Amino acid sequence: MNQVLDLTLARKVLAAQPFSASVGARLTAFGEGEATLELDIRDDLLQQYGSVHGGVLGYAVDNALSFAAGSVAGSAVTTAGFTVDFLRPARGRLLRARAEVVRAGRTRVVCRCDLSTVGDDGTETLCAVAQGAIAVLEPLES
Repeated sequence: MNQVLDLTLARKVLAAQPFSASVGARLTAFGEGEATLELDIRDDLLQQYGSVHGGVLGYAVDNALSFAAGSVAGSAVTTAGFTVDFLRPARGRLLRARAEVVRAGRTRVVCRCDLSTVGDDGTETLCAVAQGAIAVLEPLES
């Protein structure tokens, strides 16, 4: 059954994902075609040059896009595909993925996502941009 999500239910969905729990992901904003996912940057999430591993960035994109889509299409969605352009190394204390719906159709939702890091001084730096398509598995009842 495809449920309409609110922030509380969306956070429960995120918490049910073992990998999300292992990286310490938090859903900090959700609704009206937008979602923001954050995680603390830890040493075990870095690659050999001291930047956040690309796989972690891809994870953040995937979930942020899916949650943004889910805010308009309901809980029965899955990622159909996405692309990421890495702009600069992701370094700081916090990784933030902000996604928004570009167009919501009956079976596909197209979204975009900006990934930023936040430094110790609070400065936010854009490190990657992404776009993706989210498949709607069960359209919401009208």
